[in-house]
Order: sequence, then C-alpha cells, then structure tokens
Amino acid sequence: MLGGSAEESTGTPALPGDTRMDAALAALYDSSGRGKSKRRSAGLGASAPTVARWLGDIRTYFPSSVVQVMQKDAIDRLGLAQLLLEPELLDAVEPDVHLVGTLLSLNRVMPEASRATARTVVEKVVREVEERIAQSTKTAVTGALNRAARTTNPKLRDIDWNRTIQANLSHYLPEYRTVVPERLVGYGRKSNAVQRDVVLAIDQSGSMASSVVYASVFGAVLASMRALKTSLVVFDTAVVDLTEKLADPVDVLFGTQLGGGTDINRAIAYSQSLISRPDQSMFVLVSDLYEGGIRHEMLKRMAAMKTSGVQVVVLLALSDDGVPSFDRDHAAALGALGIPAFACTPDQFPDLLAVALERGDVGEWADRNTAGQG
Repeated sequence: MLGGSAEESTGTPALPGDTRMDAALAALYDSSGRGKSKRRSAGLGASAPTVARWLGDIRTYFPSSVVQVMQKDAIDRLGLAQLLLEPELLDAVEPDVHLVGTLLSLNRVMPEASRATARTVVEKVVREVEERIAQSTKTAVTGALNRAARTTNPKLRDIDWNRTIQANLSHYLPEYRTVVPERLVGYGRKSNAVQRDVVLAIDQSGSMASSVVYASVFGAVLASMRALKTSLVVFDTAVVDLTEKLADPVDVLFGTQLGGGTDINRAIAYSQSLISRPDQSMFVLVSDLYEGGIRHEMLKRMAAMKTSGVQVVVLLALSDDGVPSFDRDHAAALGALGIPAFACTPDQFPDLLAVALERGDVGEWADRNTAGQG
C-alpha cells in the first residue's frame, strides 16, 4: 500500500503520518531502483545527520521488530556500516543482535570516540540475551547433572521410575499386573565440585555473527556455575582463548574479530589440549564448517576426540536466523563419524546441554527438535 510501485493503483498517501512512513520506507527500499516512481528521489546519502533523522523516523512509525529489520537492511543495502562509527548515530539505533555483529566487525577500526557508545549498545543487547537465557540454562544444567548421578537409596521425590522399573522387571507379578521393586534407583544430589568440563570453540567468520553473540553469553552463564569448568576459544586462522574474560560476555565479544579466514583444524587441536577428563567433557564447535585448513586432519581430530569419550557436538548456527548456510560435505562426514551437526536456536540450547551432560543421544534429540540437520 505504501511505496512508489503502489501509487498507480492506490495513489499517493493522503494522511500526513502515512506520507512520512512512505518517505521512510522509500529512503531505504526504493533506492535500489526496483519499482521506483519517477517522481521520487530515494536514498539516505552518506550523511550521519540524515541517517540519524531517518533512524528516529522509523522508531516513531514502526514497532521495534520492524525497526531492527530495516536497520539491518540499511546496513546491507546501502553500505552504512562505516557511519555506525559515529557516536551520534549509535545513540539513535535500536540495539539488536545483528547490529552487535556489525559493530564487532568494525571493532579494530573503531575510533576511541565511538568505542564507549558502541560498548553501551553491545552491553544492552548482551544483558537482554542474558536475561532471556540465563535461568533456563542454569535450571537445565543443574537438573541434568543431578539426573546423571544415581543412588539406590533415594528420597521419594528423587526416584527415577523408568530406571527403577527396568531394574526390577524380573520381579513382575502377573496376578497383580505390577512390578514389586526390590531395588530403587534415584537421582543423586552431587556437591558443588566440578562435575563436567565444557569447551566452546566459536568460529568468528563474518557469517557467524549472531552465533558469536549468543555463544559468548552462554559461555559466561556456564562459567558462573561451579559444577562446570568452562573454556571458551574463538578462531579464524588463529585461535584466541577468551576463558579469562568469561566473567563479562561484553569483554568476550570485544575480544573477537569478526571476518577473515577459517582454520577449524587448528581450533580443534587447541581445544584438545584443554581436555584432561575426556569421559567427563563436552566439546561444542560452533561453525558453518567452511574449512580453510586441513580437512582430513580436522575429521581425524574430531574422531579421536569422540573415541576418547568426549561428548562432541557441532552447531552449524546458534541463532534465530533460520536454517544456515554450511558445508554439507563436512557435516555429512561428521555425521558418518557419529558426531551430530545441526542448527540450534538459543531457546533450544539449554535442552541440548541437558541431553549432552547426561550423556544422552544428542543426534536423536536434534532429529526431534531442530532444523538444518547436517
């Protein structure tokens, strides 16, 4: 109903509010020339004040979810990334995960005058993500670790009825059509000692921006739990260990550098050096598997890690962006090794953690719950 291509059938907008909405949309979407009215002059230009006014307009006329889409489209279609280095423009944007990814890709060229404002934008998004996922993650992990411990003298509320029935099938009484349990199996209650080691390895190539944000926040949440020993590394063609920064996921994100090449094999090799208790360890590789390193070495290392007893999972994406682009040959090769490779949303990740920490079948869980199976 709005836009140059609609005017032949609907006419120009009649109400002042509609006219301003039409102009805000035209500045972005008519600038490509597709369906653009000859009477229009669209585009945002290369002026920060002009863009700031446009950002203010779209926040006035559209809901937050639409504003985020339009901002992303403006960056992608009109090449406005460099303008985001200006503090006054950063103050006008609607923070979201995709904007954080763009800011992180500009991290190394960001002037000092913009850095504090950019950090504020990133921190706002991180805290919102943290609020969304922290409690569900802690609940899932705590429950999984408790269930992983078994006792033969459980309290009533801790009885694992499925395991108890399985353990007492020989005591089935046909006349009563029931099992008389001679031995109860229940969930144990472990101490606060470290029970599992978790290593997150995150691909920081440009296409993985949303996954980097979510994985960093998850890493910080897991690091806050004393029952887990959490390590986090990011990689392109080099590997950077950011474990010491896990107390603050914002510090983790500013320690990344989105873009560049990818050497997954090198990242796996470093991650192997962090694992000292294979049968009590979980390795999560977050990558689209477009390998720039040595393919057969990567697969060999992953197979060795799994054989040693490590619970290995490959996430092709950890985001809400839908089915990702990924190297299907590498995903299939990992699948043949018994290593599941699939996309996962942030809301699903706590359940995935629970299954993995209980040493459950992650591949079966992925088949039931996710899209983008490798």
